[in-house]
Amino acid sequence: MTSPQRRDAQRNRAALLASARALFAERGLDVTLDEVARHAGVGVGTAYRNFAGKTALVDDLLVERVQALVDLALACAEVDDPWEGLRGYVEQAMALQVADRGLKQLLYAHADAHVRVDAVRAQLGPAVGALVQRAHDAGVLRPDVDVSDVPVINVMLGAVVDLTRDVDPHAYRRYLELVLAGLRAGAEPPELPPPLPLEDVQGALRRRHAR
Repeated sequence: MTSPQRRDAQRNRAALLASARALFAERGLDVTLDEVARHAGVGVGTAYRNFAGKTALVDDLLVERVQALVDLALACAEVDDPWEGLRGYVEQAMALQVADRGLKQLLYAHADAHVRVDAVRAQLGPAVGALVQRAHDAGVLRPDVDVSDVPVINVMLGAVVDLTRDVDPHAYRRYLELVLAGLRAGAEPPELPPPLPLEDVQGALRRRHAR
């Protein structure tokens, strides 16, 4: 039988992970372990008894999120249509990053900072590379597109997400469609979501430069 003290420790750890998940998703990895502890309603000492530091907490929490991207790429490789497999990965990976700022930051964090996460992240390149190769083999992807273009496209679209998040968190989808149309061999012009009003774009740019 689990002792009351052990049950309290388990509840505290669960509260810390839940708070970290919410705060990292909303604000990114700049959140401190002290802030996580306050949000969870536990003492700072309790937080440090559970996690040696924020890096340990990030690794414990976000390794599963990076693994989700790897699993997504592997699942998309099973889609019959190679183009839909690649497209599905890019779309769904962006949706995950839009919903979780911490995940977006972690994908491009310094390799030595999060050892456990980086071990999972190392699987992502080959998994995405397989999607790109399938699309090339089927002749549905421009022949000059390389697997290294995919993370760069993610960074480009991530910048759009950061710029327009407060105006329209889904505005990035217009630019995603434009990018996908440019990647596909012999593609028909896509039906795009409407553009943001110019005044909204200008306002977002002003707020960005004011930060």
